[in-house]
Amino acid sequence: MVQQPANGAHFHLMTTQILFIRHGETDWNRIKRIQGHIDIPLATTGVEQAQRLARRIADEAKQGARLDAIYSSDLQRAQQTAQPIADALGLTLQLREGLRERNYGAFQGHDSDEIALRFPDEYAHWQTRDPGFGPPEGESQRAFYHRVVHAIEPLIAAHPGGRIACVAHGGVLDCVRRFACQLPLDAPRDYPLLNTSVNIVDFDDGHASIVSWGDVSHLDAPGADDGFRKKVSEPGL
Repeated sequence: MVQQPANGAHFHLMTTQILFIRHGETDWNRIKRIQGHIDIPLATTGVEQAQRLARRIADEAKQGARLDAIYSSDLQRAQQTAQPIADALGLTLQLREGLRERNYGAFQGHDSDEIALRFPDEYAHWQTRDPGFGPPEGESQRAFYHRVVHAIEPLIAAHPGGRIACVAHGGVLDCVRRFACQLPLDAPRDYPLLNTSVNIVDFDDGHASIVSWGDVSHLDAPGADDGFRKKVSEPGL
């Protein structure tokens, strides 16, 4: 909304740019085991990915691409990915529980085959992509989506006209993409969610637009898990 100041000049609300970054690879990513809120550390490969990412962001900063702040999920796989960036830029890493992965409840710690065996009825319901379905003791896709959007809103408000980074999870990136593209929560995903990918989104007056997506130019090759070819219909890693 354009406001009309007393002197008759126009001014627009400022665009806030956010670099959404998925954490580096974990051992569970490679074997497609759902992590959710289980606090799994980065694998050796993930640590290396995070170091490459930090070097890239630092190089971009030297070339004038400023970063005003860096936020992270409080789960260690995100923190371990974010901290090298914070260190390289001399920023304080700010943790936000609202940026955590979806809570998959009883599904956590299992892969899709194990879930199908242990929870056949729930697994069948999950596969229908019903946004209202939540695993036992877990979050529904709809509840998770609203949590993520509400976690991002105060970050945008705190940095009008700013450029910040948020290091989080595949599911969080999925929510951001759906918000920006106005995709239904039950629509199949046709975009990647890559480990240590940089996904740039502009926020302006409650709207979001994607600047770039899935950039892993700092890696020799994408990680073994891009969450893209799994049988399971949601990115719970």
